[in-house]
Parts: sequence; C-alpha cells; structure tokens
Amino acid sequence: MRGWLVVFVVFVAASVAAALYVPSATPVNPGGPIDTGDTAWVLGATALVLLMTPGLSFFYGGMVRGKNVISTMLQSFICMGVISVLWVVVGFSLAFGDSIGGVIGDPQTFFLLDGVGAATNKDLAPTIPLMLFALFQLKFAIITPALVTGSFAERVRFSSYLVFVCLFSVIIYSPLAHWTWHPEGFLRKWGVLDFAGGTVVHMASGLAALTGALVLGRRRVHLARQATEPANIPFVLLGTGMLWFGWFGFNAGSALSASGLAAHAFLTTNTASASAMLAWILLDRIRGRKISALGACIGAVVGLVAITPGAGYVTVGASITIGALAALLSNAAVHWRTQSSLDDTLDVFPCHGVGGMFGMLATGLFARVSVNPAGGDGLLAGNPKLFLTHLAGLGVVAAYVLAGTYVLLKLTNWILPLRVKEEAELIGLDLSQHGESAYPGRARLGDDGASLIGGGSE
Repeated sequence: MRGWLVVFVVFVAASVAAALYVPSATPVNPGGPIDTGDTAWVLGATALVLLMTPGLSFFYGGMVRGKNVISTMLQSFICMGVISVLWVVVGFSLAFGDSIGGVIGDPQTFFLLDGVGAATNKDLAPTIPLMLFALFQLKFAIITPALVTGSFAERVRFSSYLVFVCLFSVIIYSPLAHWTWHPEGFLRKWGVLDFAGGTVVHMASGLAALTGALVLGRRRVHLARQATEPANIPFVLLGTGMLWFGWFGFNAGSALSASGLAAHAFLTTNTASASAMLAWILLDRIRGRKISALGACIGAVVGLVAITPGAGYVTVGASITIGALAALLSNAAVHWRTQSSLDDTLDVFPCHGVGGMFGMLATGLFARVSVNPAGGDGLLAGNPKLFLTHLAGLGVVAAYVLAGTYVLLKLTNWILPLRVKEEAELIGLDLSQHGESAYPGRARLGDDGASLIGGGSE
C-alpha cells in the first residue's frame, strides 16, 4: 500500500504542476480556415473510435472464463484513463511533434498540448482544429495497448499491467505513429501507405501480444490441456457490434474530411468485414464445425483489421478479396495456435498480428491511384516498388515491436512481478485483483471445480 501512496502523491504533485504551467497562445504552424463540415465529421468519428475500446472490453470479456471477466474488461477500459493523461502530457508530442531524424517527435513541441488549440495546422490538420486532430489520434493510442491484453488474459497482475501500458505507449506506439503518419516520419518518406493504423495499431498490438504470451508463459489450465468455455457469448456479439460501428470512425474518419474518400473508406471497411465473416464461418463448416456466433464475430473483426491500412487506397472489389483472404490466413493461424504450446489466450496474434501484416502487404498489392491520388499504385497495378516498400516496412516494424516489447516486459517484471501467483490465478483475477465478481452467485471454483476459500493474493 505504501507504493500506491507514493504513486498517488506523485500524481497529485504532477497535477498541480500541470495547472501552474502556462501554455503558449501562439498556434504551431497554423494552416487555413476551419472547414465546418470536416470538423463535424471528425468530431463524430472521434467519438466512434472511443466507443471501440468499451466494445473491445465486451469482446474480450465475453471470451474468457467467468472468474476473469471483470479483470479482462477493465484492462481495456482503464486505458481510457491512463493513455488520455499520458497523451496530453507527452504522447502526442512524441508522435506528432517536430521530427527528430524521422524517428520520434520532439517532446517539447506539444508538451501538455502547448500550441494545440482551435487553429488548424498546415501539415497535420489543414481543415480541422489541431486539438481535434490530437483528440482523434488519442483514441487510436488508447485502443492499441488494450488490444494486447487478450494474449495474457487470466494471468497478468493488474498493477504491473499499468506500468507496461505506460511504457508501451511512450516507447512503442508513439514512435510507430511518428514513423508512419508524421510528414517527416521515415516510413512515410519511404512511401509506406497506412490509411488508418494497420501498422501502427494492429501489427503493433498483434506482435506485442505474441511477445507477451511468450514472456508470461502458459496458464495452469493451458498446461493441463483443459477445455475452457467463454463466459458470455452475447458479450462477444455486443462487443463485435460496437467495434464494427466504431470502426467506421476509425477508417472513414482517417480521411480527416467529410469527403468522397471518407465515404469510400466507410464502404470498403463494411465490405471487407462482411466478406471475412462469411469466409470464416464457411471455413469452420469445411473443418466440420458448426456455424458459431463466436466464429462469425472473430471473422468480422479480422476483416476490419485487414482492411484498415488500405481502406482509403483499394477498390471496393479488392476489399472483398482482402476480407476473405484475411479470414483464411487468420483461421489457419488460430488452428495452428491451438495445436501449439503458445498460450495466446484470445488469439490476438493470429487475428490482429496476422491480419495486420496481411493488410499491410495487401495494400501494397491492391492500392490504386484512381482511388486516392495521394496514395500510389500497388503491385497488381504494375508497381512492384510499393509492395517491396511495404515488405521492408513490415520487417522494420516487426523487429522493433518484438524486441522492444520483450525489453519492456522484462523491465516491467523487474519493477513489479508481471504474473499473478498460482493461487490468484486459480481463484480468478476478478476476485484476486479487484475483489469483484461478474457472477457473484457462483462459488469460487478452481480449474478442477473445487471450491476455493479466501480472496487470494496477487
């Protein structure tokens, strides 16, 4: 408890210091006049993207066992608090501040959102207030670490997770956003196209999830090869609906304008998700499985993941292909994972990692200048350079995320043990970490069905 007191005192002191900080009244690199239509759309899109994080909490929370529902949901939900403050203080500046060698933003440029006001910005937000652009980008920063949690669900210590989230956001997410979306970012200068976050969000979270599953190790129930049942399939359906709905803001909002390009990204997003959902349930039938709500939901989300980098660069027809192929690849990856010793609890790497990597390469294949003149033609339009650039970008991002996440997890474990004790895992993280239960009428049962007494320990 003494450690929490120290954290609280530091937080209060920092809050007071922030209140005393006097920001500059001068806008940074002001652009032209505000377009009210663009501003109205991006305001709505920002709200839609925020809705995705509670949606993710339902999506993940419904998949875990009943004794871990609250913990799993809170791991997503808490990011709305932690990352929101971190982004205002330094995260936005690291991602979009003055570029330092195309690698990272200057933390002083927009420290505490200094210079981020109602004026436009010539490079980042030419028709909307810069503060709205910062808010929109914040929602992407929130959901990325939340996505990682599905890989180490049911065994991560909550306090350690909070430390990891802060480190991941500053050291992994912000640099990737700078590389890809800042005008001077080196991946953007290479010509890498990422319309809405296939690289920055989905590849990053999927590969970090793979690392997390390996570092934290297998759950007790996974080592025993015991079958587990999702706690609440209706939660998964609800979460999928919220994610699908919010994804229109995620992708179409990334046009940063109320325009034909936004409408196009809206259409490709919906089409790819529908295609992937159908492909997934067909693949399940081919494998001899029944058509399940869980399979349909996972397929839909895989399609959303895969179309994200190319939503504003590929044709509607290509979005059908991207969705179907992504479902094929991720379904195969999930099947491989179930036969392996990898305990990625909610298949984050097979779905977000594989889906994100495929989406990045698919953009290099299917992109068309006729869709978006600011993009480029892909391999199938006679331009192999774009595909090769995306292949190189994939390698750089994968190496950075895998190595960086491994170091951050080890550092976190040095500060605070990452994994809960065996007793806490048996009781479930809802009770052992939070003293709450999604289903309070049920007995506290271990993996073997025996009743457990006491609240457990971390």
